[in-house]
Amino acid sequence: MTPLDVLREHPFLTGLPPECLPRLTGYARPVVWHPGHRVFRAGQPAERFWLLSGGAVALDFPVPGRGDIGIETIGAGGVLGWSWIFPPYRWQFGAVAVRRTTTVEFSAEGVRRLIESDDALGRQLTLRLMAVVVDRLQASRGRLLELYG
Repeated sequence: MTPLDVLREHPFLTGLPPECLPRLTGYARPVVWHPGHRVFRAGQPAERFWLLSGGAVALDFPVPGRGDIGIETIGAGGVLGWSWIFPPYRWQFGAVAVRRTTTVEFSAEGVRRLIESDDALGRQLTLRLMAVVVDRLQASRGRLLELYG
């Protein structure tokens, strides 16, 4: 499948006007990770984001004296990364592949330029990413309650 094919089928982009998808593919490329691959760590620069088409990635965050604590696992149809859209563009969590994972990787800088040049697309992507942020915060809250509640 080409990146455009993946975008057409990915739940994150469902309902997006079809003419937007080819513009997004200009900043996209297919990427595969193998189990154990560390995608990023909390605090590192957020220069990319991914739409998962297969596999799974575990989100974690560092806890002093306890190491990296798992928050949730993102599977096929999920979005990995939202920190790229909000300054200072640093990852809030870490991520590691737990299974062979196929994704479409986006250049954050390129997509930010696209968002700035197209208000309608920018609004759509921002609203969708905010839903991802809310989901991640809820998952973090639940995990904290499990650990300390």
